Amino acid sequence: MADVLREEREGVFRDGGERLSVVDVDVHEMLTSIRDLIPYLEEPWRSRIEVNDGFKGPPGNPYAFPQPTGVAIQDAVTDDGSPAGSKLEMVQEQVLDRYDIEPAILNSLFHPTDHQIQPEFATALASAYNDWIVENWLDREERLRSSITVAAQEPHDAAREIDRAGSDPRFVQVILPAVAHHVFGKPYYWPIFEAAERNDLVVAFHQSGGTRTAVGLPPYYIEWHTAISQNWQSQLISLVAHGVFDRFEELKVAMIESSWTWVPHLMWRFDYNYRSLRREVPWVKRLPSEYIRERVKFSTQPMEYPENPEDLYRMFEMIGSDDFLMFATDYPHWDFDSPKQALPHSFPRDLQRKILRENAREFYDF
Repeated sequence: MADVLREEREGVFRDGGERLSVVDVDVHEMLTSIRDLIPYLEEPWRSRIEVNDGFKGPPGNPYAFPQPTGVAIQDAVTDDGSPAGSKLEMVQEQVLDRYDIEPAILNSLFHPTDHQIQPEFATALASAYNDWIVENWLDREERLRSSITVAAQEPHDAAREIDRAGSDPRFVQVILPAVAHHVFGKPYYWPIFEAAERNDLVVAFHQSGGTRTAVGLPPYYIEWHTAISQNWQSQLISLVAHGVFDRFEELKVAMIESSWTWVPHLMWRFDYNYRSLRREVPWVKRLPSEYIRERVKFSTQPMEYPENPEDLYRMFEMIGSDDFLMFATDYPHWDFDSPKQALPHSFPRDLQRKILRENAREFYDF
């Protein structure tokens, strides 16, 4: 869909003759460089960036992307060479105004959790990033909401940051990287979930520069991008098996950019194993599929498009809930989805309306 923005300048999505405001649960803002955070850092952390040109921040995606615009959609490429997604004006024009999106949720690709050394420095970077996003994005555009960035390697410090930033109602969730080296269901990480629940915040999982496949980093980006859903699956299994949903009865979880067609298989297999092996996890009181249907939401992007659109709708029906899916553009990335084209005609209009706005509005209490 690399040219979809250019093709849709005629206006917003409409449900018949009615103008339909869309909720977008995945827009990515970007720093122009790590030095943007200098004004928001205190010593001794400030000088680690000021005098060290070699530090670029937590590790990013290691692949040299195989198209000229990198990971960005063509329209999001900036004239001055700054990263796609770093200019608020372009997000306003190409997402919020063009598709009548309100609100859009910003999900950072800056994950101090991936900075596996110097945990105090990672915590300081997370706090600085949250202050930066308030001043440079949320204060300048009322249609935006955002995610709280944390450094999860020190869960108690992450919880304090959630309490600090969570007092601002424009933060609607805590974002965690879907990575293999943090098994977030383990009790070690529970202070994060406790703080999220205390502040009435969703916990969202999204890929990061540290996301790997079951075989690590395969040789080609296409392998990595096809296989990374394994990380969301593993985190979801972990949350259920360790009793996170039983311990935190009001906690809500979002799986962002994970795809979702794997969900029926996971629920079937998990329920089957639970019936035979539940003595190992006696704190899990219900079938795993029940927690997933009731407490977990998924974003539309990226979505598989089979030859027969009816096949995709059948996969949706297998999950057994009209409420689990929320629309996402994934702006400014190469696989951007327009709200006018993301859902195939096999999805009934009433269901499209729920996916495009109502499910997210209810989930986030907009």
